[in-house]
Amino acid sequence: MTTFGELIKNEFPRLNDELFHYVNGVISGGADEFEDSEEIYEAIGHVLEEVADEKTEDDIRDVCERLMLILRPNDVGAKSQIRILNAPVNIASLASTSETVGEIRSIWVNQRDDGLKVDQKKLEKAEAKLQMKQGKRTGGEPFKSSATPKLESASASQMVSKKDNKMDQKGTNRGLDVRIENFDIAYGDRVLLQGADMVMAFGRRYGLIGRNGLGKTTLLRMISAGQLKIPSHITVLHVEQEVVGDDTPALESVLQCDTVRESLLSQEREINAKINSGHTDEDLSSKLSEVYVQLQSIDADKAPARASVILAGLGFSAEKQKRPTKEFSGGWRMRLALARALFSRPDLLLLDEPTNMLDMKAIIWLENYLQNWPTTLLVVSHDRNFLDTVPTDIFHLHTQRIDTYKGNYDSFLKVKTEKHKNQQREYEAQMQHRSHIQEFIDRFRYNANRASSVQSKIKMLEKLPELKPVEKETEVVLKFPDTEKLSPPILQLDELSFTYENGHTVFEGVNLGATMESRICIVGDNGAGKTTLLKIIMGMLSPTKGARNVHRNLKFGYFSQHHVDQLDMRGSSVDLLASEFPGRPVEEYRRQLGSFGVSGDLALQSIESLSGGQKSRVAFAKMCMALPNFLVLDEPTNHLDIETIEALGKAITKYTGGVILVSHDERLIRMVCQELWVCGGGKIVSIEGGFDEYRRIIEKELEAVA
Repeated sequence: MTTFGELIKNEFPRLNDELFHYVNGVISGGADEFEDSEEIYEAIGHVLEEVADEKTEDDIRDVCERLMLILRPNDVGAKSQIRILNAPVNIASLASTSETVGEIRSIWVNQRDDGLKVDQKKLEKAEAKLQMKQGKRTGGEPFKSSATPKLESASASQMVSKKDNKMDQKGTNRGLDVRIENFDIAYGDRVLLQGADMVMAFGRRYGLIGRNGLGKTTLLRMISAGQLKIPSHITVLHVEQEVVGDDTPALESVLQCDTVRESLLSQEREINAKINSGHTDEDLSSKLSEVYVQLQSIDADKAPARASVILAGLGFSAEKQKRPTKEFSGGWRMRLALARALFSRPDLLLLDEPTNMLDMKAIIWLENYLQNWPTTLLVVSHDRNFLDTVPTDIFHLHTQRIDTYKGNYDSFLKVKTEKHKNQQREYEAQMQHRSHIQEFIDRFRYNANRASSVQSKIKMLEKLPELKPVEKETEVVLKFPDTEKLSPPILQLDELSFTYENGHTVFEGVNLGATMESRICIVGDNGAGKTTLLKIIMGMLSPTKGARNVHRNLKFGYFSQHHVDQLDMRGSSVDLLASEFPGRPVEEYRRQLGSFGVSGDLALQSIESLSGGQKSRVAFAKMCMALPNFLVLDEPTNHLDIETIEALGKAITKYTGGVILVSHDERLIRMVCQELWVCGGGKIVSIEGGFDEYRRIIEKELEAVA
């Protein structure tokens, strides 16, 4: 009989010894730990996906089912009892005459099945067994979070003037400015915004910024869902969900967004069909003429060209524009959703981190395209360069309120800094003035000759406005673990090539190297082979040709957004580290999370309730718990706020090991990059001139396409 070790090695030949021993250790003794194949997939699926080559998620789940059969061979008999019906059966009609259908008990039985009731003793035993398992994993007493993970839902309240309400009901309000005034947003018991105001003038572009977890994404969802009321005639579009995959070509999927054009084209086809079939209705010709006039008025003939330009700017080649949407990955379907939104041109467009899914070329194109956006735009972004290029105004979300600033992010930063300086100076001057008055009052309080002066000073003190000191946001600090130096050579790629089984060559002739002092950034179009190169560097993939030489003591720490999505969302951050690295004191887990800004009650919240940026910090903490000495970071800035990106840049600079990262965040690249590797055209080369030279190359390519 095949063992689970043999099965894994046969199915995943690229699995190295270290990962095999890890998977082997997880499954050993698993007959008691795992209840079904789904639990096996949750435990080792993320590891197997990294070395799965051409295998899909369904293939990996099938392997997990086979592993379960090896672990629990006695469960096979249960499956054999399932009966397959060879004809439709109306179970409801049988319920009145029989309590069973074959060997399957009817779900329409008249009497309640007492077997469905909860057996309290069995429930208590199951809970005790679960606690024992937790105790084994943590090497002692069962670990319990002091807070029960619970995912709350967001709610909003808003004051709407009777005048605006009446105008909206009568349809007399035709203005396109958006005013959302005096509104509150709460997430469970936690207040995100209180008495906030947002006024958006039509045609202006607003950047919404603020720390992770303060409610930016929640605010966009509230607006798009109508929980925050805006005039009903204003069309709103929130780019949040990827396009559903079907047989519709990408270009046609974008064109379908123009419902007016689609309706007119449908009418044109129907009328032409009637005319061609011999209908003698005299009104058909006049109706067709009216349709043609309306199509001409909306420039319907130019729509395909406009949609094609948008798709091309977002990275869809002419060939990709013809492909069915079902053939695209999730990231490309999100690009398709963005293309549909840009083509639709709603009165209010809401974008949440639009640059996360784009490569540098698409980001630069989008920056240029949105500078001429004709309607109102509200965008959440943490890309400094994007915020300096696109917005005309900035909304700053902090301390449960929203402040508005004219200009881009750079202008906001200068004005805010100066504003805080003035507020602090004013506060300090008033405190000094109060001190002098109080000193006079205390000195002559009991002097009868100065009684009137003292009373005057007391009244003066009471009339002074109460100023508050400037509330400084806590500084974000990230800290990677210290490492010991390794003697070179550390990492060397010699004449490296990689070709897929279908014959497609990703790159060839790669000759590059890295040291413990390296700060290398890999850039290039999506699909150019950046992630493939990272996996070869870490030994997850083997090159088709050439050699990869690494120091025997080199220990990689790998971060990718894929790992963030695969965090166990049910427990807290402390629970996650305790399950991944059992047997250590709780204080060590808390300390590790604290070094990445996940401290206090935040570490005890369910991971599901954390913001995207907070989940990323948890993933960083998990990665560094293994004490790597060489970091490989794939898009580490996705969902991080600006302050955390700055902190990440500083942490990378101070780190004593080597770093290779894939990123499209211009600010981070400029902060840390010492060497730039460019993927494209089947090659990977190191270029001189740094990021400025790379940006010039991209802009020339975009000019050539335009």
